[in-house]
Parts: sequence; C-alpha cells; structure tokens
Amino acid sequence: MGSPSGPPFDPDDPDRERRERDTEPIPRIGPDDGPGYGAGPGLSDGPSLSDDVGYGDGPGYAGEGRSGRAWIRDPEAGYQPPQISEDELAGLRADATGATPRRVLPLEDEPSSLVARYLFPTERYRGEWKRHWIHLTTPLLVGIAATFVLGYLSGFLAGQNVGALTTIAVLLWFAVMGWVAWKVADWWYDRFILTNKRVMVVNGIITRRVAMMPLVRVTDMKYEQTPSGRALNYGTFVLESAGQEQALREIKNLPNPNELYLRVVEEMYEPQAVEARLGKEADEAKADDGA
Repeated sequence: MGSPSGPPFDPDDPDRERRERDTEPIPRIGPDDGPGYGAGPGLSDGPSLSDDVGYGDGPGYAGEGRSGRAWIRDPEAGYQPPQISEDELAGLRADATGATPRRVLPLEDEPSSLVARYLFPTERYRGEWKRHWIHLTTPLLVGIAATFVLGYLSGFLAGQNVGALTTIAVLLWFAVMGWVAWKVADWWYDRFILTNKRVMVVNGIITRRVAMMPLVRVTDMKYEQTPSGRALNYGTFVLESAGQEQALREIKNLPNPNELYLRVVEEMYEPQAVEARLGKEADEAKADDGA
C-alpha cells in the first residue's frame, strides 16, 4: 500500500483550516431542495430563482388591506392619480348646518368682470380677494382729521369775516376727501387672484398693473401676522421663486391669511383633491337644481 498523497497531518498547522474549507465539496441543489430553486439554463442541477419567488401578496401589499391612499398601477400609463376617498371629501365639504372645518371653496363660482379678462380659457378660477379694510386706515384717518380741523378752521374764519380764506379751507377739504375717495376706489379694484396655474395681483384705476407668479415656480411661501393682524385677521404673504427677478413677491394686508394659505398650498400639492371636491360640489348643486 502506498502512502496517501499530500503533506502529513499536523494539528498545529495554521493553514489547515483554510485548506479544509477551500477543498470542501459544494453541495448540489436539486429542484426539490427548497422553494424557488430549479435548474438554470445551461446548468444540470445548479440553483436558480423561479419567476414568482418572493412576490406573493404579502400583508403590506394587498390592495384591500393597505391603509391610506393606494396608487393604482397601469401597465400602459405607468400610474394613475391617487383615488380620493369619500371620507376625505366629506371632511372638506360643508355639513347640514353649513359649517365647514375650513373655508376652501371659492368665494364666487365665476370671476368678476375685472378679473375675467386676465384669465385664459383653460385656466381654472379658484377665487379672488380684496385686501383687508386695514389697508384703508391711513386714508380714513386723514379724511377724519381733515374734516375736524378744516371744519373748525372754516367756521372760525367765517366768524372773522375772511371769506377768501374760508373758501380756501373748504376747497382744501374737498381736495383731501377726493384723495380719500381715490384711495378707496384703488382698494376696491385691487384684487388677489388664485387659479390652478398661478397667483396674480391686479391693481390700479387709470394705470393698471398685473403681476403674476406660476405655482410651479413657487419654491417657498409664508405669511406673517403682527399682533394687530392676529386680532383683526389679516397678514402679509411672501412668495419666493427660483428666479432672481420676481414680479410678485410680497402682498400685504390679505384677509383670512391662514385659510388663504391652505388654499394656495392645496392647489400646489393636492390639485386632484381640489378638482374632485369642486366636481362633487358642482354635481350636488345640479342635483339640487333638478330637484
């Protein structure tokens, strides 16, 4: 008998375990050795993954058991918009008493004639707002002060038999009140407008100014309220855009800033929910008219 090939067995050899591990035979896995394994192409008994291993309906992927909104996949379109549930719409609509958790419906169904001329046909109107009456504080205070001061002055001058100065005081009062009326008219024609594509500010009586910013370009938006603004419910909106030059950045003295903020943010991030809610309201209004 010949001696076995290879070096003699040495228990203290530091490379013995590595050699035994490297020379250990690889087990052959057959088609019945476990789920998901079978003979691969070109291999007699080699391991290969089956087509359906690990892709069953798990508890976190079932369509009926998944909580929240489920995105419905369409092999042709890639994906469809999220399905807005009836419960989500019900939380945004008015109840039987007319109360709403927040006012998200447009103030008017159709834009006023002042605003309609600046909207193109495919644009969806969401609402328009005049500035808060606090915007008229300075003109009104000036008008009240001029009425008292010039009224007293004209009465005093009339007693002194100085007709020319009395006439000047009266004409000055008319001039001040004309300026106040101009400021009130300018406030009336000053509108903040929201559509599904942009925000706009339209102001001016003789010289008209129209400023707008697309919603897709708004990178940041905030509103600020002073203590008086919180007490009287008005605030200043600040819009930031990716561009350097901005035609519309700061809008002062807007009413109901929190509700208006929610309106703009919802239009930016949940346009499908807005369309679904407004469409539902329109259908209910038509049903009521038909009844």
